[in-house]
Amino acid sequence: MRGDDAAGLEAVRLWQRKHARTAGRTDVRAAIVEEPGLELLDLLDGVDAAILVDAVCSGAAAGTLHQIDLNELSDFREGPASAHSWGVVEVLRLGGALHLQSAQRAIRLLGIEAEQMEIGAGLSDPVAGALPAACNAIENEVTALLQG
Repeated sequence: MRGDDAAGLEAVRLWQRKHARTAGRTDVRAAIVEEPGLELLDLLDGVDAAILVDAVCSGAAAGTLHQIDLNELSDFREGPASAHSWGVVEVLRLGGALHLQSAQRAIRLLGIEAEQMEIGAGLSDPVAGALPAACNAIENEVTALLQG
């Protein structure tokens, strides 16, 4: 990973530990995908809903959490949103443009604003400090989806 690019992975891992009861439910599946690309569309195929957690670069303060629905993706600027060849935002936009079934699901993106993406670096302090809030946001989203 490249520094804060691991924010999404770390947030999901923290959520799995802190909210093991929710994460362990049979109707909830958590997948840790280190290098999402176009295969993300296959991963989303057949799910009723998904919460994707990833590092983003929008120009906001490092550690800022962005909760984005698919219809808000057009407001999110393109660019190096991730160290991956195709970021989550770009893949979701492509799925929507192609009218793929997976793109029509209830999909939310929880973006954690990155500060630095240096190879071999750990999480920056602002991003590490945002992980508990990201963990709680994941739990709130999952709980809301399960109740809906």
